[in-house]
Amino acid sequence: MKLCRYGKNGFEKPGMVDGEGRLRDLSKVVENIGPNELSPRGLKMLAKIKADTLPVVANGPRLGVPFVGIGKFVAIGLNYSDHAKEAGMPIPAEPIVFMKATTCISGPNDDVIQPKRSTKLDWEVELGIVIGSKAQYVSEAEALEYVAGYCVVNDVSERAFQMATGQWDKGKGFDTAGPIGPWLVTTDEIKDPQTLDMWLDVNGKRMQSGNTRTMIFNCAQIVAHVSNYMTLLPGDVICTGTPPGVGLGVKPNPVFLKPGDVMTLGIHGLGEQKQKVVAWPG
Repeated sequence: MKLCRYGKNGFEKPGMVDGEGRLRDLSKVVENIGPNELSPRGLKMLAKIKADTLPVVANGPRLGVPFVGIGKFVAIGLNYSDHAKEAGMPIPAEPIVFMKATTCISGPNDDVIQPKRSTKLDWEVELGIVIGSKAQYVSEAEALEYVAGYCVVNDVSERAFQMATGQWDKGKGFDTAGPIGPWLVTTDEIKDPQTLDMWLDVNGKRMQSGNTRTMIFNCAQIVAHVSNYMTLLPGDVICTGTPPGVGLGVKPNPVFLKPGDVMTLGIHGLGEQKQKVVAWPG
């Protein structure tokens, strides 16, 4: 299934995408798409619904974050060997875990607001893992059984903020730094999350091309590892690192985003995002 939410910010309705790519209204079936709907029981209930029996949503409305109830937004750094190389950093011996503030989350096509005093705004296309069941000290062999589905994440980063100290959070958690969507795609449609092509363009120029097969730590290893240090709950999101091609890695002179720039990005089977960078309104 491809689940989503659509409508004005703060007033989104639940939706489902049919086999022809048309948006269908789910609001007569469920009030929202959240932790209950992402649970095994909730997904089993939704799977019984035939999308082509639902009303078509016309006029291409805004898409919001595809689900609510995100208690934690966990991120994994330097998880592609060639990205670590372009960043000039060693291959990590274990997953590098940091947090993105939940206040940074935005819809897949909402504007990215360049924060005050920002000078090095950057992009990162990433695969997001969405948790569907409580996961605590889970094994790698069982880890993917706790996953509800997958989504596209843009781990927007302010490198000057990020590199100011040894902690990355303030360069990763500013408002609009976490576009998620357009859809939550359930695991029945993504049999192997380690085979997905991913890409990102800036102003129509291809900057990132990669495939999840080149992750240093795969999705099962990441879920198992993180669950050993924090309990994962339904609705939590883990973004899993980015392939090479970020602005910081451009040689000899890094390239950073400025107001007016447009990022377009996607992952095979998970849909596409498009964001315009705008200046801080103050």
